[in-house]
Amino acid sequence: MYGGDSFFTLSLFGQIGLALLSLCLSGGSVWAMFYLKAHWALRVLIALGGFWMFVWLSPQIYYLYYIAIIDGLPLQWVVRSAPNPSNILQFLTFRSDGTLSAHSQGLLGWAMIAAAAIRR
Repeated sequence: MYGGDSFFTLSLFGQIGLALLSLCLSGGSVWAMFYLKAHWALRVLIALGGFWMFVWLSPQIYYLYYIAIIDGLPLQWVVRSAPNPSNILQFLTFRSDGTLSAHSQGLLGWAMIAAAAIRR
């Protein structure tokens, strides 16, 4: 299913590093949503906003990782314009690209929403 995904073009250490970076970014995002102090509906809205920010800005963080492991990549800004609500909905409904990255982002979005909605 993900055979052509760029993750599989990396070396074993590159894959491990990318997985660790993703775990740190996603774990931090979910943790932040879990510990929000607000009404549950506001927490869910903040989670949606946080997920939107992640989808928009995380490509730069990942690109910086690729610069560190792949020789010859130029230092550049890879963040594009902010995603619109339909893009975010595509991630959350798993109708975006059939890539490991897109499906992982969809899972992260739902994890952030769930963490924000949990009553403590």
